[in-house]
Amino acid sequence: MISIRQRKGIQTTEVSEDYTAQEENVKLEDKLPSSCTTRRLWKILSFTVGGTVALCIGLLTSVYLATLHENDLWFSNIKEVEREISFRTECGLYYSYYKQMLQAPTLMQGFRGLIYDNKTESMRTINLLQRMNIYQEVFLSILYRVLPIQKYIEPVYFYIYTLFGLQAIYVTALYITSWLLSGTWLSGLLAAFWYVTNRIDTTRVEFTIPLRENWALPFFATQIAAITYFLRPNLQPLSQRLTLLAIFISTFLFSLTWQFNQFMMLMQALVLFILDSLDMLPAMKVTWLYGIQLTGLLLVCILQFFNSMILGSLLISFNLSVLIARKLQKNLKTGNFLNRLGKLLLHLFVVLCLTLFLNNIIKKILNLKSDEHIFKFLKAKFGFGATRDFDANLYLCEEAFGLLPFNTFERLSETLLFYAYIFVLSITVLAALAVAFRNLSDSTNQQSMCKMGKYTIGLKPETAYNLIHTILFGFLALSTMRMKYLWTSHMCVFASFGLCSPEIWELLLKLIHLYNPKRICIMRYSIPILILLYLCYKFWPGMMDELSELREFYDPDTVELMNWINTNTPGKAVFAGSMQLLAGVKLCTGRTLTNHPHYEDSSLRERTRAVYQIYAKRAPEEVHALLRSFGTDYVILEDSICYERRHRRGCRLRDLLDVANGHMMDGPGENDPDLKLAGHPRFCEEIKKNLPTYTAYFTRVFQNKTFHVYKLSRNK
Repeated sequence: MISIRQRKGIQTTEVSEDYTAQEENVKLEDKLPSSCTTRRLWKILSFTVGGTVALCIGLLTSVYLATLHENDLWFSNIKEVEREISFRTECGLYYSYYKQMLQAPTLMQGFRGLIYDNKTESMRTINLLQRMNIYQEVFLSILYRVLPIQKYIEPVYFYIYTLFGLQAIYVTALYITSWLLSGTWLSGLLAAFWYVTNRIDTTRVEFTIPLRENWALPFFATQIAAITYFLRPNLQPLSQRLTLLAIFISTFLFSLTWQFNQFMMLMQALVLFILDSLDMLPAMKVTWLYGIQLTGLLLVCILQFFNSMILGSLLISFNLSVLIARKLQKNLKTGNFLNRLGKLLLHLFVVLCLTLFLNNIIKKILNLKSDEHIFKFLKAKFGFGATRDFDANLYLCEEAFGLLPFNTFERLSETLLFYAYIFVLSITVLAALAVAFRNLSDSTNQQSMCKMGKYTIGLKPETAYNLIHTILFGFLALSTMRMKYLWTSHMCVFASFGLCSPEIWELLLKLIHLYNPKRICIMRYSIPILILLYLCYKFWPGMMDELSELREFYDPDTVELMNWINTNTPGKAVFAGSMQLLAGVKLCTGRTLTNHPHYEDSSLRERTRAVYQIYAKRAPEEVHALLRSFGTDYVILEDSICYERRHRRGCRLRDLLDVANGHMMDGPGENDPDLKLAGHPRFCEEIKKNLPTYTAYFTRVFQNKTFHVYKLSRNK
């Protein structure tokens, strides 16, 4: 937090009247034991009320989101196959492993089925526990089988209620973080209200329940709350050890439940690096946090059977580089301003070079290519050359990986969140810049600054951490819309803390010469209460309307397809198609797949490009040969992809395939001069004409308004 403190070395005659009055008050309180007892009782009452409110608001948020999910799908009334289809794309893939564990005759057979899986990718046996972050599905399936609850709750409800229960932990963690920063639970209440009223931009759990981020973000928020408390000065040894344990457990669970954990924790490591370099955090505590990140990630690596993507992560290379560089540059925080600035730039250069060197060495030793598509995507996204790489363009053309839309800020402004956030951010950034300059200056400069005013600006370590955290994750959200949920939830915390912080108001009022202790008390309580009243007045009717609005899941074409597959195809049949649809095929039918949406494997990406030639301009015999090389028995074609209109020209799946194959795109518009006309018509269109050249390889066995299923001949 920002604090106003008296400078050292000032004579008693220069001490402000406010400070003298405070000393007199302290002496008076020492003489009045009853006053101390009253204050202690008041703290206990405040803690009890605040804790109760935190638990209640967390549970209410969980129930609210669960009710929205039920009302939107009529989940309790639809058939089991419809419930499973509602888990779209990769959500269905993850849930299928929970279902697989429950259907296994024994737990050991279930484990063995995951470790030696040959149904997720045809003609390959893969270790799912190594490849994917599905330990949460394993843990839940064990709980469901062991606990005596089968008669009272269905497996699917046990699963989704666990996820909605984690939302209660999420909101409670946000509440506690804001409370710790501001010193009042009113701040936490405002943070929770903002989280709920900005639900569109803070969470998507009610319609993407099994997504990895919905498992991970509650633990991430818990970790931030624990770090905020850990960075407080003068913690008791026992409190410090317990807090470190909480940080480790939350970091480990966050890393275990989301494959993108390493990138989020890299941002967190950058926060620590920046603050440590500017001497705004205790060096020993920073070292502990670096160590916890490394230990947690390495433990996850062991549990995931030494997943090479974790070992080759930038986070491990960066943290090791920082620790090595700190040993090499022992006198980093000595000298005058220019001297320290030069050392800081050299330190940054050493860490950067060492990180890249270690990362390249590790990747070459492990022959790691699993995350190369991410770096290709980042290179193309930030303008380091155009690319025709299919995988990179697949990400670039998805709205979720584009820039954060401007209408996001319009929605956040309607709840006053964005205005409050900018207000608090501006003040804390100015304070941080002043503190950073002071820390980089020598003692002489600090004394000269003392004479310029009666007070100095201070920034508490926990406030500094949350400030840089919100800035870095803000840049991440602005560049990639899918990551906005990491920023907007913390935005609620940071804005509410600032409005309830006495240090923020004290600094602001002193700067505009309106300082008065009573005025601070009025501002820090009245403004949050007024905002809470405004939110209730404006959004309560809309929330009630949402809860009373009843919809129903309706996707008859997909239901018909899944029922047909279950009834008319062998249990060992292999299906090819789009990644999103095949995840549903595995969940609803248990059939073997050629490819799936979990894209973090180089060989799977190559396989997916090959399967997607069904939407390219390729000869039927070429497509047949490619599909049969993966053991395909049936291929599913979707009109929504073949005749896609959702994306603009150049971003349709068929356009990405044409460009990757060196062919000109369909429709009016420019093409690169080196692209050529394809020698064959588009496969997904031409196959429907039942020409002899196609029927020799493919036989249509199912058709409805959305899907066309063809059986591949085996004698070609």
